[in-house]
Formats: sequence, structure tokens, C-alpha cells
Amino acid sequence: MNARTEPAEAKSDAIARPKLVRELLLVAGLYLVYRFGRMLATGHTGEAFRNAHDVWDLERAVHLPGEGAVQSLLLDNDGLVHLANTYYATVHFPATVAFLVWLYLRRPAHYVWARRVLAVVTAAALVVHLVFPLAPPRMLAAAGLVDTAQVYGPSVYGSPETDTLSNQFAAMPSLHFGWALMVAIGLIAATRSRWRWLWLLHPLLTLLVIVGTANHYWLDAIVAGVMLGLALAVIRPRIPSGGTPVPPRSPHPTATTAGRGQQALAPAEEDVLVGAGR
Repeated sequence: MNARTEPAEAKSDAIARPKLVRELLLVAGLYLVYRFGRMLATGHTGEAFRNAHDVWDLERAVHLPGEGAVQSLLLDNDGLVHLANTYYATVHFPATVAFLVWLYLRRPAHYVWARRVLAVVTAAALVVHLVFPLAPPRMLAAAGLVDTAQVYGPSVYGSPETDTLSNQFAAMPSLHFGWALMVAIGLIAATRSRWRWLWLLHPLLTLLVIVGTANHYWLDAIVAGVMLGLALAVIRPRIPSGGTPVPPRSPHPTATTAGRGQQALAPAEEDVLVGAGR
């Protein structure tokens, strides 16, 4: 039985796995769009700071907890704040890439779904970055927060005036949080271990890090979560509950089932013949 079903499953996986060249081109295209967005964001400094004041005031108006409460926990320990900065600088992109590579190799059907969701969320986020430039709380004097990366290191950003590699006025939505949440959701959907729910610690830790290091507001993460939820509602995985494509059942009887049917009918036929002889 296994010998007959494994080739079908392997064939289905091979069909579900897209070509690697196309995937690399998609990633390169998203990167070019991001770079183009960085160039368009130049010169919107004043608008970014006005939006930052509006976001800060809105958070206070709806009584969201202050970002400073999280940062104060980090500042009590130099080693902890340095670890948070390192997490912010090194985990975000490599973790997402590792997630996609693992799905591509081991769960190709899940990979297609996760890649589509991440691509849609990222593209939508880039649009928001352009139409709503936002200075992060570390730049906002009214927030009274410390730029932990500059003070304790390591830092991935230079001066906003000279930094040509990143858009520092793209705080909302937070792709750090959006991607981390999708990694957790994707791994929970693609695995069956009873411990898989622990993957939710990744977005939770990411949330505390991006807020505690003053790189994002609470609303940045909330907006990212809403955008991801909308993308997940529209883009549904075409995957059976078992996690692997199930081959269709044949309507024709196999040799084994046919043999069983003949054995079951044999006694009845014998009885008929005996009755006829009488």
C-alpha cells in the first residue's frame, strides 16, 4: 500500500514546488521595489515627524500602554538591551528566509501559500510606507525614549540624512512583527507536533524587542497584524488537513478487493447449486 501511495505524494509535491529561479526573481523584485520606495521617501522628513506626533497622541488617547514601560525593563540590564538590539538586527530577515527555505524543501504546498501571503503583506506595507511616512519613536523627542541601538549597539541604521540603504521613516506597519507572526502561523499550519504552538513566542518576543528598542510603536504592530489577517482571509492554503495531498480513490475494484468479493460470493453460489440438485 505504501509503495503505491508514496509516488503519488512525491509527484504531487513536485508539482506544488515552484521553480527556484522564479522564486529568486520574485525576491529580487520585492527588493527593488523596496529600494525604489526608499528613494521616493527622500524629502518627506517633515511629514514623517508630523505623522509620528499624530500616532503618539492617538496611542495616548486610546490608552495604549506606553512604549517606555517595555524599554525601562531593558535598560535595567546592559546585557539584556544589547541582546534585544542584536535580535532586532540579526533575526528578522534570516528567520524568515530559513522559514521559506524549509517550507520549499519539506512542505512545498505550504510554501506556495506562505510565500503568497508574505508577498502581498510586504507589497501592501511598502505602499503604506510611501503614503504614510512615519518617524519611529526613537526619533520622536515627545516620546522620551532612548535609541538603544545607538547607545548600546549594535545598530543597523546610520544617520537618516546619509543612510541610503534603508527607509527609516517606514515604521508603520512593522514588517518585523508581520513577518514574525506569519512565520509562527506558517509553522503551526505545516507541522503536527503538540509543541508547535511555541512558535508564537517568536512574534511575541519580536513585539517586545521592536517596542523596547524604540524602533516601532504599538500601532505599527497592530496595523501589521490586521494586514496579515486580511491577507490570510483572502489567500487560503489548498492543503488537506493531513498536510499532504491525498490521491483520489479509484472507482474500479483492485485485484485484492475483487478477490475478496469472489470469496464472499462463493458460499452463496454453492448453496444455490445444492438446492437445484434437490
